[in-house]
Amino acid sequence: MKNLLFESKEFKQSLSVLFYVSYDNEVYTHDMIKECLKNNKKVIVPVSDTKNRCLILSELKNWNDLKPGAYGILEPSAVKIKKFPVEKIDLIIVPGVGFDDHGRRIGHGKGFYDNLLRDSKNALHVGLAFEVQIVKEIPVDSHDVSIDKIITEKRVIDCKK
Repeated sequence: MKNLLFESKEFKQSLSVLFYVSYDNEVYTHDMIKECLKNNKKVIVPVSDTKNRCLILSELKNWNDLKPGAYGILEPSAVKIKKFPVEKIDLIIVPGVGFDDHGRRIGHGKGFYDNLLRDSKNALHVGLAFEVQIVKEIPVDSHDVSIDKIITEKRVIDCKK
């Protein structure tokens, strides 16, 4: 998956990439983030604002700045948060529990990423998933936002075809 992502034209051309910091059974992103930091790609990570039910976007300069935050997910500690405007993000790597070929996804049910995707119309939205997470059809609600592409361990799915 990493190779398919890193070799894509969109990734190579992006100046700033928002990665989710994987936890639990999500596609593992830690090594991808570390490689981007090593190669001076601008990395943005989300910080869960549970009070306002949204994500704060923070530029990440050093992997060691991450500590377990809300929900046990690694995120910058409060003193390390460096806010980054959503409109300056070129590429957003999106987590999900399930996806379909139309770019519809099921997340963890809090709506944080749907709000982020709605606010980031200029960015390309790419989901990372294992083939077993791709299903024929995902039911959608009015607040759900579809993504542009999905990268699995075997292929790249263009959801806008």
